[in-house]
Amino acid sequence: MLKKGTKLNSILTGSCPKCQNESMYQVKNPYKLNTTLKMHETCSHCGTRYKIEPSFFYGAMYVSYGVGIAFAVAAFIIARYFIGISDLLTTFFIIMGTLIGFMPIIMRLSRNIWINLFISYDKEKDPKRS
Repeated sequence: MLKKGTKLNSILTGSCPKCQNESMYQVKNPYKLNTTLKMHETCSHCGTRYKIEPSFFYGAMYVSYGVGIAFAVAAFIIARYFIGISDLLTTFFIIMGTLIGFMPIIMRLSRNIWINLFISYDKEKDPKRS
């Protein structure tokens, strides 16, 4: 179980980085593609604004590149060394399938990492700890 108050908890659960009591996203399922990136304006528990400035989440595109590379490397290692596929073309298609299949998760994970770079957990803002 992830310990509340850690950045890893907020990143993996998509919860408010300040109080970690509510999901930042309107729909919890990232595979509902028309609502994958729809977020609440503010946290209903602590009032934290998620969109710090206009175009704030454009920076998450840089993070998504790194997260995508991590997923691609993981797919390559699993295909090559655990499954034993030696054909590079087949491995390439497995990597592409992985990136396409996990795209909604990669996009949300990137946003979660990006916002957690700027906002930290605050015990004072957590109504469950007060």
